[in-house]
Amino acid sequence: MTGAERRNDMLSRIKSSAVPVSGKEMARIYEVSRQVIVQDVALLRAAGNDIISTNRGYILHAVPVASRVFKVSHTDEELEEELCSIVDLGGKIVNVMIRHRVYGEMEAELQINSRRKVMEFLEDLKSGKSSPLKNITANYHYHKVEAENEETLDLIEKMLREKRFLVEN
Repeated sequence: MTGAERRNDMLSRIKSSAVPVSGKEMARIYEVSRQVIVQDVALLRAAGNDIISTNRGYILHAVPVASRVFKVSHTDEELEEELCSIVDLGGKIVNVMIRHRVYGEMEAELQINSRRKVMEFLEDLKSGKSSPLKNITANYHYHKVEAENEETLDLIEKMLREKRFLVEN
């Protein structure tokens, strides 16, 4: 078993366990030292997994996630304002989707959850000499947005409505 396979299995084991998973037990299962388990947990944390160490073992801190799809429309000049406004309120823009009459549904993963990632996305568009997906549907598009709770999504929806980005059905 490679280190990557071991870490994937460890993560699955911690996620699926109803009780904390002890490092000693994982060292026995994987036939490695306790120090290797500590290092593996550090790598899993660095990869974005919120693993918490307790005196009884490791648990995964799962943040409750709510999601909603918003139909929006705006100009290229308003793109930065739309994305920054969503992340500033605690949202994560999971993707962008369009429904084209000829091409059908198209979707691109974004995973934008900070202003830094907004700027990287905008720079990628600019440096790639590309235009936003929304441009082939007269600016109409959808975003799946995740947040910690429904209240945050309500705030995001209210902001999108106030800025006239939200397309009402």
